[in-house]
Amino acid sequence: MIVKEKTFLIGEKELLLRSAMPEDAAMILTYLKKTAEESKFLLREPDEAAAMTLAEEEAFLLAQNRSPQDVMLVGILDGTYVGNCSYSGLGSRRVRHRATAAIALYQKYTGMGIGQKMFEHLFSVAAENGFEQLELEVLRGNTGAVRFYERMGFQTNGVLPRYFKYADGSYDDALFMTKRL
Repeated sequence: MIVKEKTFLIGEKELLLRSAMPEDAAMILTYLKKTAEESKFLLREPDEAAAMTLAEEEAFLLAQNRSPQDVMLVGILDGTYVGNCSYSGLGSRRVRHRATAAIALYQKYTGMGIGQKMFEHLFSVAAENGFEQLELEVLRGNTGAVRFYERMGFQTNGVLPRYFKYADGSYDDALFMTKRL
């Protein structure tokens, strides 16, 4: 789904939030690879992110924009891409009121209030489109993200044990969190 652009102030800088477009695919692929290198808490390893093709990412973004229940927003701070956030509806009638949410920023842009503005806008868009609850999974070891989600109103509703297995053989549990809109 394509949503109307919106701007916010972050200090003295302008944050533009807009729908991700197929022409953003190269920028997003660079971001996916870099953020996978910056954090062990994301789903993909750096080599997995690097394996995605431009055509695959373009097709994914086109599908996002055509979907009546999926939204992906990119954050542009004074002309620089800083990250994105999204939600995906669960689909069938009985769970149509729920969507999964995600957000990630380049590390150097965390702690500035950008994620808060991005999520607040995403919450508003989701509510306007009939969603009543957002859900996400976050690794227990990612304490900064857990605190952020709690500040944004998410509550922990369960634990998914051994959710990630790292190359060294260690595991991390995931917290299942929800937020009512």
